[in-house]
Parts: sequence; structure tokens; C-alpha cells
Amino acid sequence: MKQLIECVPNFSEGNDMNTISQITAAIESVEGVKLLNVDPGKATNRTVVTFVGEPAAVVEAAFRGIQKAAELIDMSRHTGAHPRMGATDVCPLIPVANISLEETAEWSKKLGQKVGSELSIPVYLYEAAQPNTSRNNLAVIRSGEYEGFARKMEDPAWKPDFGPSVFNIKSGATVIGARDFLIAYNVNLNTKSVKRANSVAFDIREAGRVKRNGNPISGPIAKDENGEEIRIPGKLKGVKAIGWFIEEYKIAQVSINITRFRETPLHKVFDECVTSATERGIRVTGSELVGLVPLSAMLDAGKYFLNKQQLSSGVSDEELIHIAVKSMGLDELGPFEPKKRIIEYCLEDSAENPLVNMNLMQFSAETASESPAPGGGSIAAYLGALGISLGTMVANLSSSKKGWEDQWESFSDWAEKGQHFRKQLLFMVDEDTRSFNKIMDAFQLPKGTPDEIAARKQAIQTATKYAIEVPFKVMELCLESMEIIKAMAEKGNPASASDAGVGAMCARTAVSGAFLNVRINCGSYNDKGFVSDIIAKGTVIENKALELEKATLAAVAANI
Repeated sequence: MKQLIECVPNFSEGNDMNTISQITAAIESVEGVKLLNVDPGKATNRTVVTFVGEPAAVVEAAFRGIQKAAELIDMSRHTGAHPRMGATDVCPLIPVANISLEETAEWSKKLGQKVGSELSIPVYLYEAAQPNTSRNNLAVIRSGEYEGFARKMEDPAWKPDFGPSVFNIKSGATVIGARDFLIAYNVNLNTKSVKRANSVAFDIREAGRVKRNGNPISGPIAKDENGEEIRIPGKLKGVKAIGWFIEEYKIAQVSINITRFRETPLHKVFDECVTSATERGIRVTGSELVGLVPLSAMLDAGKYFLNKQQLSSGVSDEELIHIAVKSMGLDELGPFEPKKRIIEYCLEDSAENPLVNMNLMQFSAETASESPAPGGGSIAAYLGALGISLGTMVANLSSSKKGWEDQWESFSDWAEKGQHFRKQLLFMVDEDTRSFNKIMDAFQLPKGTPDEIAARKQAIQTATKYAIEVPFKVMELCLESMEIIKAMAEKGNPASASDAGVGAMCARTAVSGAFLNVRINCGSYNDKGFVSDIIAKGTVIENKALELEKATLAAVAANI
């Protein structure tokens, strides 16, 4: 599964669109990166750019953007309302999909090292990339701004993490790091009162509210022995919130920034707003997302609301998103279009997975055509996906079976696991064809010189190895999926036993079919040690699959 990170560099130019365009063009010159937003501000003289892609591509694109900004922006002439310290003031990397904050921090360090060494710009790490807590806060690092930074760097405590310890007069200094994704989110209330909306905001936000003596609303602010305000903390970590009135809709909203959505998920924020509003005689009528949201936030919300209903959450992503949208009223103020609002969907290219995006007639016709792909490997993967789909169906049917209400959660867990394997195997349908195409591409490489011949030979061997590994991975996935199918034959709704049996036969056939592809591709691979090892492992997997199929069918027979 693709790892995705977002990058949101802030460049110290908000008026000259030619300069801004050159910077964004440098970013977009990197293949695999998608520019999502460019937001220039005239008063701040600052532009916030948002782009996303796989880690290596994002780091290269960020470097090119910083390089172009250093070339075009002269900080000695810069003025603006926003605090700043460099041509590229701050450049955070943000995990979006299939990558941790810690891994993202390592990529930000690679970017910092490259900027410091190749561009001679002092670089300071911040947030998750900076282990020194005395200098991991952006505001603390930027204190003194551009005008005061040359003197600040004379202090050994402010030696840059990367780059020279001498201030770069033209480009200033840059802060690079990693932080979690920020979800901008508004909750709608059936009131026009900003005061009431603020009360809800103060209840939920991490900063809470100031404590007052006597009257909790109008009494004097309570202070400690040092004269500092005493605060009553709010319920949710990593949440900032305030109330406001929206003239367009004639309602008050709780305007929220969720800065740590993995720790405090979107659905929890919504439910806490509902609880707080209800206690104050107010009703939450819906909510809205501002900008984009990671897919995981929506899937987690869908699972949460289904589980609250004691219904299986082992359903498709589309169904989970639908439940999340309806449960939180995300479509109250306007349509919620997942393809435009979920980051991963904005990046999808149907051309990347042409087979799984076909309908059944098209897929069958393409398989039957004279084209060698899709071949047996893709069909084996698809057969495996159908097998675990049947097992997942039995789990979902069992979770809602009358009289089995005490078992719904167990079957929901089985269904979720089944969905995981289904998605993995569907990905492998196109991946097997891509692996075949890589071999064909390698054969097309030039072979006019000894060096070209050697490079071509190596490329063919590399592609062949991958064409072995892909169907072998299909074998592993199908074998694991058969444990779920067997459990459903034994424990699931007896009325669906035959479905589990067909699923087991599909999965076992997928294992055997994928093994045929492993073996035929091994014939063209020169590393005989690798070949011997993977054939031995494949034989073990196939034998286990045969045993699981036999045991599953026996359980099916007992229920028929």
C-alpha cells in the first residue's frame, strides 16, 4: 500500500505571482507529486502551498521549492504582517496514509540535511523531528525573526541542526519538521448564540477555560500564588476550538482544529460536542469539514458509529464513509463528495488500476483477448479476492443473525479482517499485470554496447524476481484468508455454509494458480538459491491450503 505524506511549505512571498508560479512549477516538476492548493496572502506577504505524494518524491519536490525560493526571494527586502525568518519560513511534512509520524520525521531530517548542505541555508528541526524539547516549538525557534537571527545564531544553544552556523542574509533560515495532520472541522448548532457556541468550545478544547471565583461566567478570574491564571482543562487533547456565527447559514458553529486526530479522532470530537451541547439545551444539527481529510479518519468514524449500533464494521470503504457522513451530518450545509474531500481519493488515478476498475464483462473480455495480460496471476489474485469476499459475507450475515446478538462483535472483527485481505488481493490483480509489463519493458532496453547489454540483463533479472514475488505474495495472502473462511464455515450462520465452502475452494485454487506463476517465472531467474528457497516455501503454502480447504469443506458438509 502506498505511503503518502503531505507537505505544507510557507514561502515569504505573497504578492508577486510570477515568483510564486516559479516556485510551484519547481514543486510540480517532480513526478508523483500532486499540488493541492496555493494560498497567497498579500498583507502577510506569504504563500502557503500544499502538495502530497510518496515520501521520496515529496522530499525532492520540497527541496526544489526551497531551492527556487532561495533563488528568487531576497529576505533583506521582505516585509509582511506574518512572523518569518526565511525565504522558506517553515516546511512541515505530515503523514497521511500508511506511514507513521516517526517515519515522517526521518524523511524531514533527510530534507533538512539536503537543504543545509546543498543550499547553505541554516535549518532548524521542529515538532516530531526535534528531540530537544527546548527548541521544538516553531514560535520559540522563530523568535527574533529574520532581523534578529544573525545575533541569535551567535548563541551556541541556537546552532542549526543542519547547514552553516552563519546566517544566510539573502535566504534567512528555514524550519523543517514533521507534525500530524490538522483537520479543520466545524460543528453546526441550532442556535445563533456565539456565547453558547463558545461554551461548547471551552468544554471540548484542550486549553479549556479560565477559572472564575464566585460566578463561573462573570466572576473574577482565579489566580495561583504566582499570579498566573488558573485554567480548567477541556476534555480533548490536541483540540483547539472557538465559537462563531456564520451569517450565510444563520447559525452558530463550534470552529475546531484537531491537531492530533489519531489520538483524538474526528468522531470523538463530534460526540463530545453533542454531549456538551445537549447538556446546555442546544442541539448539534450537523458538521462540515474545511479542506481535505485523510481516509483513515473517515473509515475510523464509520466503524465507530456502526459499532455503536452493534452492527458489523467489516463493510466496504464506501459504506463506512457513507455512515460517517450521515452520522456526523457532514452533508447538512452542502454535498460531501468523497472524491473531492478525501486526500487519498484526490490522488487516485483510475489508469493505475485498470483491471479492478473494469466491470465484470470488460474484465472477462480483456482476459479472453489476445493480450497476454491479465494472465493467470491476475486471475488467481482476483479469485482469492472473491474467496475472502464470500467469507466476509458470511461474517457480516452472522453478525446480524437473530438470536446471535451476543456474538456480533466477534463476527464484526472477522469481517474487518476479511475486508483487509480483500483490498490487498484486489491490489495484487493489477500488480501482477504491472510486474509482467516490467519484464516486457526490460526486454525493450537497448543492447548495442556491452554496458547496455549488462544493464538490460540486470533489468530483466530484477523484473523477473518481482514477477515471482508478486504471485508468491498472493499465495501468502490467500492462505491467511483461508483461516477466516474456515472459521466462518465452523462458527458462522449455518444457512451460509455453502458460501464459505465456495470461498475456500476459490482461495485454495488461487493459491495453486499463483504457485503456477511463481514456478514458471522461476525458470527465467538465474539465482538458483532464491528459486529453490521460494519453491520450497510455496510447496508448504500449497499443502497447507489443501489441508485448510479439506477441513473447511468438512465443516460445510456437517452444516448442510
